[in-house]
Amino acid sequence: MFIMLLGAPGVGKGTQSKLIMGKCQIPQISTGDILRAEIKNETDLGTQVKSILERGELVSDDFMLKIVAKRLKQADCVNGFILDGFPRTIPQADGLGGILESIGNVKLNVVEISVPDDEIIKRLTSRRVCSQCGTLYNILVNPPMEGNACSVCGGQVFQRDDDKSETIKNRLQIYRKSTAPLIQYYKQRGDYGEVNGLKPVDSVFDEIMEILGGC
Repeated sequence: MFIMLLGAPGVGKGTQSKLIMGKCQIPQISTGDILRAEIKNETDLGTQVKSILERGELVSDDFMLKIVAKRLKQADCVNGFILDGFPRTIPQADGLGGILESIGNVKLNVVEISVPDDEIIKRLTSRRVCSQCGTLYNILVNPPMEGNACSVCGGQVFQRDDDKSETIKNRLQIYRKSTAPLIQYYKQRGDYGEVNGLKPVDSVFDEIMEILGGC
């Protein structure tokens, strides 16, 4: 099963990807995770990417396509994968089409998770992450321990720069301009479905699996 989840930052693509991954035993391909690893390792690339993300901008299409092509050709992707947060532009979608043809003319199942912008801003500004183990928290529904300590490893929990209000608003503007046209792009190609991301996590997951027809 080859799946792509579409939706603005904060709609729950990462959460749903992990649920699908557990049920269907296919890997989640998150370009955000790949880029954050570069930043954490303080590579030259990571330094460049950090500056771009802090401004709420997008990494170049050519660079992202190289990352994705390399990842999708790894052995664990042979039986399927879940693309989380990629592609984000029409040129990336065109490039992805070429990559999928090169690895076996793969047929992609696209699902959009739809959430209003005001709810997205509320969700993301409430998000926190552990600096050591990466455990995610939400100060409204799942806050860290006293002193912003992680309940898993005791590390310091903080708010990422790309989860701050002004950055999020900028990211949403970029999404609406550059990424939202992908919805029409994939609708025209079929194999497209939409779910309401305001519903409970389990309900959203059930709807996604119904669209996909199972693993």
